[in-house]
Amino acid sequence: MANNLRFQVVEEAFKKRALDVPVPEERPSEYFGKYVFNKQKMFRYLPSDIYEKMIDVMDNGARLDDRSIADAVADGMKKWAMEMGVTHYTHWFQPLTEGTAEKHDAFVEHDGKGGMIETFSGKLLVQQEPDASSFPNGGIRNTFEARGYSAWDPTSPVFIIDDTLCIPTIFIAYTGEALDYKAPLLRALHAVGKAAKDVCQYFYDDVTKVQVNLGWEQEYFLVDEGLYSARPDLVMTGRTLMGHESAKNQQMDDHYFGTIPDRVQAFMKDLEIQALELAIPVKTRHNEVAPNQFELAPVFEECNLAVDHNMLLMSLMKKVARNHGFRVLLHEKPFDGINGSGKHNNWSLSADNGVLLHAPGKTPEENLRFVTFIVETLMAVYRHNGLLKASIMSATNAHRLGGNEAPPAIISSFLGTQLTELLDKLENVEFKTESVEFPTGLPNSMAAANSTLSTLNSKLIEEIDIPQIPDLIVDNTDRNRTSPFAFTGNRFEFRAPGSTANCASAMIALNAAMAEALNSFKERVDKKISEYSENSDNSENTAKIHAILEVLKEDIKTCKPIRFDGNGYSEEWVKEAARRGLDVEKSCPVIFERYLDESSVRMFESTKVMNHKELEARNEVKWEMYVKTVQIEARVLGDLAMNHIIPVATHYQSQLIKNVQGMKDVFSVEKAERLSIRNMKLIEEIAERTEKIEQFVEELTEARKVANRIENIHQRAIAYHDTVEPHMGAIRYEADKLELIVEDGLWTLPKYRELLFIR
Repeated sequence: MANNLRFQVVEEAFKKRALDVPVPEERPSEYFGKYVFNKQKMFRYLPSDIYEKMIDVMDNGARLDDRSIADAVADGMKKWAMEMGVTHYTHWFQPLTEGTAEKHDAFVEHDGKGGMIETFSGKLLVQQEPDASSFPNGGIRNTFEARGYSAWDPTSPVFIIDDTLCIPTIFIAYTGEALDYKAPLLRALHAVGKAAKDVCQYFYDDVTKVQVNLGWEQEYFLVDEGLYSARPDLVMTGRTLMGHESAKNQQMDDHYFGTIPDRVQAFMKDLEIQALELAIPVKTRHNEVAPNQFELAPVFEECNLAVDHNMLLMSLMKKVARNHGFRVLLHEKPFDGINGSGKHNNWSLSADNGVLLHAPGKTPEENLRFVTFIVETLMAVYRHNGLLKASIMSATNAHRLGGNEAPPAIISSFLGTQLTELLDKLENVEFKTESVEFPTGLPNSMAAANSTLSTLNSKLIEEIDIPQIPDLIVDNTDRNRTSPFAFTGNRFEFRAPGSTANCASAMIALNAAMAEALNSFKERVDKKISEYSENSDNSENTAKIHAILEVLKEDIKTCKPIRFDGNGYSEEWVKEAARRGLDVEKSCPVIFERYLDESSVRMFESTKVMNHKELEARNEVKWEMYVKTVQIEARVLGDLAMNHIIPVATHYQSQLIKNVQGMKDVFSVEKAERLSIRNMKLIEEIAERTEKIEQFVEELTEARKVANRIENIHQRAIAYHDTVEPHMGAIRYEADKLELIVEDGLWTLPKYRELLFIR
C-alpha cells in the first residue's frame, strides 16, 4: 500500500500543469502598492496638516507624541480599509521566532443601542497588548508576568492581507526590553545614521540625514505538494534528514539561468503580482544552481522597510506556492550534496544629498570620503567578525555554510585587486604637512594613491574581437563567491545570512558595529584636528585632511587581517584566519557566545541598540531554539529509521531469503549457492546496516535523554551539538546506503530524483 501511495503521488505530480494566472489589466507601475496605505493614500485620506506631520515622522524621524494625530490617522486608515473590504485589523510584529505574529480584531464595538458600530481609534492603532510570556523572551517574561506591548512603527506603511489591515509594530516587554527584531533594528539604524551623518560633515555641508539601504536576494526550493506530504522529514523539519543523491543533480550546470518551467513561471507570475500590490518592489527572478532552486530579488529599499518586505514576502511565497500545487522550502539546506539557499544582504549607506557613501567619486574630496567609509566598514567587520558570524548562525544555516558556493563560517572581506592596491598604498604613504584645500586636491604625497582611486570611478572597456558585438563595460572589481562580506563596486554584499533568517538579525549587528566604528573614527579625527590646529599654521581644512588621512592609515593597518581575496574553502585559509586572530569556531552554540563578549556588550550599549539584559535574553532564546530544532530533527529521524527504513529493508531482505531458499528447491546445491551469491551478500549487508541503525537510534535517544537532563540551556545546546548531532549523521549514512540496495518499488519515501525535478 505504501508502495502504491508513493507512485501515486509521483504520478499526480507529473499530471499537474501550469495554472492560468489572472493578470491585472493595468501595468505593474499602476497597481504597485494597491493594498498599502502609502503616501499617496495618506495624502488622499488624511487632513493636510496631519499628512504633513506624518511625512515629517516618516522622512525625518520626528516624534509622534500627540495622540490626536494617531486618532486622525486611524480614522483615515479605517475609511480606506473599509473601502477595500477590510473587516479586521492586527498588529503585525516579528518575535524572536524567525517568523511574524498577528492577532486579528474586528472593527466592531457596541453602539449602546443593542447594535454594533465599526470603529478604529488612535489608541488601537498605536498600541496593543500581546502575551509576552507566550513568545520566546529568554526569561524576561515569566508565565505570571505576561504583559507586553506592540507599538506602531509609522515608518513602515500599513498594508492589507485578505480582509485584514496589518499594522507593522515593535514588540517590547512590560519592563521595556525589546522582544522582537524590529525595535533593536530601528535603534541600530538611528545610531548608524547619526554617526554617518557626523562623519559626512567632513566632506559635505549639506548632508542632514544618512539612510541605510538593503537589497536582499531570496533563494528557495519548490517541491510538488504531494511529494512533500509523503516526506515526514520535510513536513516536520523543512529538510530531508535522509536520501541518497540523485545520479543527476547540479553537476551539469544546466539549471542555473535555464528556462523556467511552466508551472514555476506561473507561480512566479502570481507571486510577483501579489508582491507588487503590496509595494514589494520585486525585480529579478531566475533558476538557481540546484534543480528546483530559484531566486527572487527586489530593488534596493530603506533597510527597515526592506526587512518588513522580506518577512511579508516569505509568508506570501508559502501561500501562493500551495495555490500552484507546490510547497516552498526556505530551509538553508533541504537537500544534501547540492546547493543550499542563502539570502544575500546587499548593504550600503546613502546621504540625502544623493551621494552613495560606498561609491567612489570624481574628485579627491569624494574619493577621500569613499576610502573613509570603506575602511571604517572594514574596521566594524574586523572588530566584530565573531559577532557578525553569530548574527547569521542557526542550526539550519550551519548545514549550508562552507560548501556548494555558500561562504565559509569565517567572516572576511573581499575587496578586489584595485581597492586592495589602493589601501596598501595609503597604508605605506608618508603624509607631509603641505597646505591643501578641498576641493583642489589631496596632499602631493598622496598623488600615487589618488591616481589609483580615480580608476575606481571608471569602468574598464573590454574589446571583443567580434564586429557584431559591442565592447563590454567591465566592473572595477571581480566577484568572490566564497567571501562572506564582499565589496561589489558601490556596496557590500553580506553573503552569509541564511534563507529562513530575518535579515534584521544581521543588520542589527552590522549597523551597530558600523556606528561604533564611525563614532570612534570621528572622535580620533577631531582630536587630531585640534592638535594640528594648535601646533601649526595650517588652515582648519588642511588640519582636517591630514587628520583624516592619519586616522585612515592607522585603521587600514589595524583591519588588514579581515581582508582576504582568496579561496575561502581551502584548509590553508582556516589556518591563516586563525593566525590572523579571526573567529574560526564552527560550533553553533559556541558561536552564539559572541553576543556576550565584553566588546559586543560595550558596542551594543554604547550605541544604545541593546542592553546587557536584552543580549542575555536573546542568547537564551538562540540556545533554546537550537536545542529544539535538533531535538525535533532527532525525533523525526529516529521515527523514520525505525518505522520506515528498517521495516522496508527487512521486508526486502525476507524476499531475498525466500529467493535463496527457492533456489535450493529448483537447482542443485552447488548451482543454487553460486546463483545466490549476490542475494546472500545483500541479505548480509541489510542485516549489518539495519543492526547499525538500531544501535545508532538507541544511542541517539540516550544522548538526547542525557542532554535533556542538563539544566543550563547553554550547556544543553553544546551537548546537543557535540553528542546528539553526530549520531544523526551516522544513521543517515546507513539509511542512504540501504536506499541503493532495497528494491525501488518497496521504498516508501520519494527519492531525490523525484523531489528535485519539476514535472
